[in-house]
Amino acid sequence: MLGQQMQEENEDQQSDEDSFFQDAELLQKFGINVADIKKLKSVGICTVKGIQMSTKKALCNIKGISEAKVDKIKEAVSKIIEPGFLTALEYSEKRRNVFHVSTGSQEFDKLLGGGIESMAITEAFGEFRTGKTQLAHTLCVTAQLPGSEGYTGGKVILIDTENTFRPDRLRDIAVRFNVDADAVLDNVLYARAYTSEHQMEILDCAAAKFHEECGVYKILIIDSIMALFRVDYSGRGELAERQQKLAQMLSRLQKISEEYNISVFITNQMTADPGATMTFQADPKKPIGGHILAHASTTRISLRKGRAELRIAKIFDSPDLPENETTFAISAGGITDAKE
Repeated sequence: MLGQQMQEENEDQQSDEDSFFQDAELLQKFGINVADIKKLKSVGICTVKGIQMSTKKALCNIKGISEAKVDKIKEAVSKIIEPGFLTALEYSEKRRNVFHVSTGSQEFDKLLGGGIESMAITEAFGEFRTGKTQLAHTLCVTAQLPGSEGYTGGKVILIDTENTFRPDRLRDIAVRFNVDADAVLDNVLYARAYTSEHQMEILDCAAAKFHEECGVYKILIIDSIMALFRVDYSGRGELAERQQKLAQMLSRLQKISEEYNISVFITNQMTADPGATMTFQADPKKPIGGHILAHASTTRISLRKGRAELRIAKIFDSPDLPENETTFAISAGGITDAKE
C-alpha cells in the first residue's frame, strides 16, 4: 500500500522532476556518441549537471575518454547549461525544489527549520549513545512518509560503515507510524562499506540508482562518515592523504545532493582534544574530520546525553539557522519529542 501510494505521488511529481534532471543522453544532439555517454554513466556521471560538476582531469581519468573528447563534451554541456550568473530571485525560484525530511520529533524539526534539508549535507556528531544511529534508523522510515510543504515520501539509501544497521529496528519505527513494515524495508537500499575506497565506490553506485529512478530517492545516509578513514589512515604521516581523500568524498556527496535533489545525512564520531585543557574549554572533545569536514557539512548538529532517554541537539554550525538547542527522546518507535 505504501509502495503504491509512493509510486502514484512520484508520478505526479514527474513533470517537475523532468525539468530538474537532464540526462547525459541529451549530449547526443551535440555530436557526442553513445559509447562515450555509457563510459560516463559507468562511473556514476549520468546527468548534464553531473558532467558540469566534474573537472576535466577527472573526466580524462575515465578509461577510453581522451582529452580531445573531454573538451568536446564540456563544450556540449556549456550549450545546454549556461555557465553564467543567476539573480538571487532566480536562484530563490530554483530552491523551491528543496524539501525537508522529518527527524520524527517536532521540536527537533523546528530546530532544523523543518527537518533534514535536501541539496545539503547535514552532519550529526556526538559521543556513543547520543542517538546518532537511532536518528539514522528513524530517517529511513520518516523519509517514506508524506509530510508538510507538499512533501511526498520516497526511497532511502543507507551506507553502513560500522555494522550498526538493524532492519528489525525499522519494523518497530514503522509500527509507530502505522505503515507496513515490509514495504518500509523494501524501500531502503542497504550497503555495507568495508574500506574508505569501497565507500567511494558505493557512492558511484548510489548516483546511478538516483539516476535510474529520478525523484524517487529522498535521502542518502552514511553511518558513520569517518569510521573507515580512521582505520585506513593512521598516524600523522597519513593525515594529509586522509584529508585529501575525505575532501574528494565530501565533494562527491555535495554534488550528488544538488544533482539529484536529495538529503544527505551523515553521522560522525568524537575524539579527545588535547589542546582543550590548555584553553579551559568545558568540553575537551571535538568531532573528527578537522576543517575539511567542518566546511563541507552545510548544517552541523551536536548531540549529547541528557537524563535517562533524553538527548540534547544543538545547532553547531549552519548558513541559515540560529544557534539554538532542543531536547528529544529515544523511544521504541525511534526519535520522538521529549515528554514534559
